[in-house]
Amino acid sequence: MNYEDTKFKIPIESDDYEECSDYVILNIEEIIKKAIEHGENKIIINTNLRLGLPMENINKIAGPFIEAWAYERFADILEDPDNKYQLINVQAQERLCKADVILQFKKQRKVEMGITAEVDVKATARDIENSGKSPNITSYAVIRSAYIKEPDLIFIILSLKHKVYSTKNTVTGLMDGIMEVVDYNAYDIKYLDHSDISYNPALGTGQIQIRDIHYVTIEHRTVWEFCQLLDKKYIASSKHDFDDWLELAKRYKWIKNDELSFDNMR
Repeated sequence: MNYEDTKFKIPIESDDYEECSDYVILNIEEIIKKAIEHGENKIIINTNLRLGLPMENINKIAGPFIEAWAYERFADILEDPDNKYQLINVQAQERLCKADVILQFKKQRKVEMGITAEVDVKATARDIENSGKSPNITSYAVIRSAYIKEPDLIFIILSLKHKVYSTKNTVTGLMDGIMEVVDYNAYDIKYLDHSDISYNPALGTGQIQIRDIHYVTIEHRTVWEFCQLLDKKYIASSKHDFDDWLELAKRYKWIKNDELSFDNMR
């Protein structure tokens, strides 16, 4: 038995998937753009450290701040009476979920009303070389299984670039650390070029990574083509082969086989 002879469960997305994905990305980028243009892009961190925030390690603490900032910008839209983005729900996710925020947009479609997107927020420092350049996205088994369960899954990578500086607060006499979002890009992970997606075998079933989040190319493909791409990167890794993949495929029910089925993911 080999990969090509396997009896797969083949996911098929809706005819308007690409249109919905483009709609989500356009609105996400417009919301972030508006926040930057209106000066709503600063996070102020008060500290009594005389030299302000430790700049050499700022990338280690930036992620949670940037994620919280992004969530609040989306939540602000819900309270805006002039909500031109038709954003109708924003939900923060728990730490171990594959995404940070769930967004729901109101949009008339052929079969149903509305679009749901899962957004993974990634922070990179503009002033620190290679900061956040190759982020982990999610577990291979988790994202592979997610597309089997929901072929219309829209999983967006929101890359937010920031700079950090300190200034003395004339009222308190303490240092204010300013974390300022200065640039953004949103991508549908399913449409990233094959060369931009890498596989790191460390931790559980391995992590899907982006080689360089600052420079990516778009390559449109179907959800089934994306699943095959993920599989090939797993099998081609130095620590795995087809037999390892087959064990996972049975465990997570990616193939038409009722044997050795387990529900727990690593």
